Amino acid sequence: MKTSAERGREVRRKLLDAAADLIPERGWTAVSTRILAERAGVAPGLVHYHFPSLQALLNEAALDVIGRVVAETGPLLERAETLDDGLEGMLGALDAFTGSDPVSVLFTETYLAAARDEDLRRELTALVTRFRRELAGWLRARGQEAPEETASVLAAALDGMMLHRPLNPELTSAAVAPVLRRLLTRPGGDDRRAGG
Repeated sequence: MKTSAERGREVRRKLLDAAADLIPERGWTAVSTRILAERAGVAPGLVHYHFPSLQALLNEAALDVIGRVVAETGPLLERAETLDDGLEGMLGALDAFTGSDPVSVLFTETYLAAARDEDLRRELTALVTRFRRELAGWLRARGQEAPEETASVLAAALDGMMLHRPLNPELTSAAVAPVLRRLLTRPGGDDRRAGG
């Protein structure tokens, strides 16, 4: 028999999962407490019992999904010995996102919502900053000049690919890799393949 704490965690997880599904399906602003509770299979009152507000629940659900996508980059970079390997791995992972898939749409919805919600913007900024720092450390270890600046531009380019994919389905890793590869080439020689 489940304890009260276990049941509470289960309800929270159901609500977060339902929100992560509903945001891309309906759009951020069309997710109501009633619709969310119905999708999660719980009473509407439990939404506000477990979360301070519907907005807080949506924020946490979206950041959870985005955080998991970002976290997958760490092991990918650890396996990549060269700049080229890392770039190919990151771009290849992005090819799984078509622009119209639920995760891509959730990213877009979250970025739009963050423009209007200071709490979400702050938390999303912290997540993106952690990713840029990890990327900068990886670039630095492989001899990339200006690793912080390069990581900022590369992270923005990767985000941009996901956000632009619905408008330009041909924006694939094969199309983008040659351009970004030039970003990772140090002046005076093609040493992007240098290991750490």
